Amino acid sequence: MKKKHLNARLICQVSAAAALVLAGNAMAADAFSSDSKWMTGDWGGERTKLIEQGIDIKADYVGEMGYNAHGGYNDDKTGRYSDQFGLGVALDLQKLWGWDNTQTKIQLTNRNGQNISNDRIGDPRAGTLSSSQEVYGRGHMVRLTQLWIQHQFFDNKLDVKAGYFGEGEDFNTFPCEFQNLAFCGSQVGNWATNIWYNWPVSQAAIRVKYNINDELYAQIGAYNQNPSQLEHGNGFKLSGSGTAGTVLPVELVWSPKVNSLPGEYRVGYYKSTADANDVREDANGNDAATTGDAYRVHNSKHGYWFVAQQQLTSHNGDASRGLNIAANATFHDKDTNFIDNYQSLMFVYKGPFDARPKDDVGIGFARIHVNDDVKKNAELLNASNGVSDYDNPVFSPIRETEYNYEINYGFHVTNWLTVRPNLQYITHPGGVDEVDNALVAGLKIQSVF
Repeated sequence: MKKKHLNARLICQVSAAAALVLAGNAMAADAFSSDSKWMTGDWGGERTKLIEQGIDIKADYVGEMGYNAHGGYNDDKTGRYSDQFGLGVALDLQKLWGWDNTQTKIQLTNRNGQNISNDRIGDPRAGTLSSSQEVYGRGHMVRLTQLWIQHQFFDNKLDVKAGYFGEGEDFNTFPCEFQNLAFCGSQVGNWATNIWYNWPVSQAAIRVKYNINDELYAQIGAYNQNPSQLEHGNGFKLSGSGTAGTVLPVELVWSPKVNSLPGEYRVGYYKSTADANDVREDANGNDAATTGDAYRVHNSKHGYWFVAQQQLTSHNGDASRGLNIAANATFHDKDTNFIDNYQSLMFVYKGPFDARPKDDVGIGFARIHVNDDVKKNAELLNASNGVSDYDNPVFSPIRETEYNYEINYGFHVTNWLTVRPNLQYITHPGGVDEVDNALVAGLKIQSVF
């Protein structure tokens, strides 16, 4: 019963906040001001008052365009656009209701549009391994992305979060300063096939974090693995029907200062308790593509990751500007996972020009390797079907390694708007050697309302 009352209160808070948005916009003197943190401004000071009271309304938009400028599977030139709207509210329950060290958040997400990667850059039979528009995916629908409550115990030593949210929100986290998916957000979810659901999908979950000292913490989580939550129309599904297992991540996070500049280093491991099919062998250890028998079923799958982020320089003594380096690597179960390893390296320079101190320029390199057993399985499947011609519709493309590159420039137009033109180069799209290397021209728009 208490949970129902809490949900009702949260819904009321969101409704009240939305009403204030509509009322405040009409008289906000600083709407569209370049100095404002929000496009709609401070609503005549009401927004700041709400935050001081513990109500922080979140509204944002991300739009991404991709144009196949050269190469790829289909060189018929076209542009594709995909976008995401977000609306939510973060509540400080200590300010609102006197609940010490307690926070909660509700977030809704809506995605729309089309992707240039799957049929223009990649062979539709194989797609691409990454995506030139990271915001695309998980259906054209509204989803409940976050519904959680968080509490700190023992002078903030212990932090517990429970509700509905995704693994990448706390584990293997990474910023999104690029447009290509291989450089954006939690990478484990991109390559841990059908296990780790990244934004905007939420799952019933709990995360427990212990702060060992000011620079080091350890955390563990448990996430309901429910494939039915990916289905269209299930964006608000809260029941456990369809549960296949549990994803259990653990992580150690170190945030040191090197020459007084911030860094963050993450190492982690995940295990899924759900059944997972072998990518090559049948129950007897033979090649399933040859025998025609069902693929062997394993009772779990696992993997691990490493993330490093470090600011290397400041700019004329300004620590908010300078060169930053980041690296990602993930490794996955070779018996059951389509991708067995991935690595990336990125450089971002913030504030490169004195006349544009809030702009940034970035360059990234990524390698995505397909499990050798997946390649062998496709070869055996083609042999079994008696096809060897790549152009035969029945042919299963042989996939090995895809490389993604991106260079971009982020124009900090205002404090609430960033426009990021970019160029991407994809070598062996989908890991398929027969597909021409591709050049994609992109444009990413990020705005906070």
